Amino acid sequence: MTVLRSWLARVGLGRPELRAWAMYDWANSAFQSTVITAVFPAFFSSYAAADLAPAEATARFAWATTIAVAITAVLGPLLGAVADYRAMKKRMLAGFMLVGVGATLLMATITEGGWTWAAALFIVSNIAIASSYVFYDSLLPHIASPAEIDRVSTAAYAVGFLGGGLLLALNLAWILWPEAFGLTDTVAAIKLAFVSVGVWWLVFSIPLLRGVPEPPAVLEADETGREVALVVAVRRLIETFRELRGYRQAFLMLVAFLLYNDGIQTIIRMASIYGAEVGIDRNAQIAAFVMVQFVGIPFSFLFGAMADRIGAKTAIFLALVVYTGISTLGFVMSTEWHFFALAFLVGTVQGGSQALSRSVFARMIPKHKSSEFFGFFSVFEKFAGVAGPAMFAASIALFGSSRAAVLSVILFFVLGALVLARVDIARGQAEAEAHSARILP
Repeated sequence: MTVLRSWLARVGLGRPELRAWAMYDWANSAFQSTVITAVFPAFFSSYAAADLAPAEATARFAWATTIAVAITAVLGPLLGAVADYRAMKKRMLAGFMLVGVGATLLMATITEGGWTWAAALFIVSNIAIASSYVFYDSLLPHIASPAEIDRVSTAAYAVGFLGGGLLLALNLAWILWPEAFGLTDTVAAIKLAFVSVGVWWLVFSIPLLRGVPEPPAVLEADETGREVALVVAVRRLIETFRELRGYRQAFLMLVAFLLYNDGIQTIIRMASIYGAEVGIDRNAQIAAFVMVQFVGIPFSFLFGAMADRIGAKTAIFLALVVYTGISTLGFVMSTEWHFFALAFLVGTVQGGSQALSRSVFARMIPKHKSSEFFGFFSVFEKFAGVAGPAMFAASIALFGSSRAAVLSVILFFVLGALVLARVDIARGQAEAEAHSARILP
């Protein structure tokens, strides 16, 4: 037991509240791995959009993704400001989690050719899970010190990879051998997989809701606590826009993240349906996505250790170099071997790059406005998911193929790296601490 405690402390999960917080990554990663990445895109293309041409099905799915992330981007900052003012981060997380769980469970009702209903459920569930991240991420600076925040964030991603990988492996078994589990066919197995994701997401959200304390509200000088929350939220957002010049480093990090995360999210969201377009077998795709989950576990921990040794920013640069190679290989991909090689490379950098982006930003924002700032983080993150899928849809319309869009993703990584090079993390942290010292008692 002593050895286990020592190991947990070393990787960033030494306290109960840190482990409870990280369990939400375990909970929601099942949705990320099964619904967003591995199963739903191909299911949408081959079953829900069975009456459409493959390229048209890809375009419809890309636009559904674009709609979902655009709506989330608009909602994020406003909801975050309300959560800060009313001290209701956990309640709002729970509300969106329940909406997302409901939409995921309803995916079992999708019929062949019912692409409109499938797209609607996909949009609602994506809005719900992305909105819940605003409040989940905003709890991080309240429970982790600056010295441990990189390790806590990367450890949570590792926990998420493990949870998402375990359920996806079970889902894969159902889909590959439905009769062995008493299921009638592959479609029934896929629908059961969606149900399992909804239940998993619900059950494993409980540790965070029970074990992580709600940060207290901190009122600004002109607030009494009795104002209409929405009015205060709008005013706070306007003030924060005006104050952004005082958080220059955090703002630069947002711009860098907007750019390189567009490339990352495009790879994650479009890999399955692009693979189907170029002829990669669905079962091979799911097996590759399972591999991503388990490769991501040690590499997420590794990125946490690397951040301690070489700095979080340098570690992110290394991840962007790998992503550039992934895009290049994706352009020429034609075999299952190529797809598995891509999946392995994605597994090495996916968790670390995103976890360190989250922790770097968390260091440079005032704690009492963490939900509001992570609402802005969500705006930049979600708009990062707009250009890439839209590029896919436009590429199909112009060239009848997605390959040009795959190669052009490299531009996002290059531009993001150029802006990231200008971010001074130490200066940003000092700016945030100075502002918080003026407000917090």
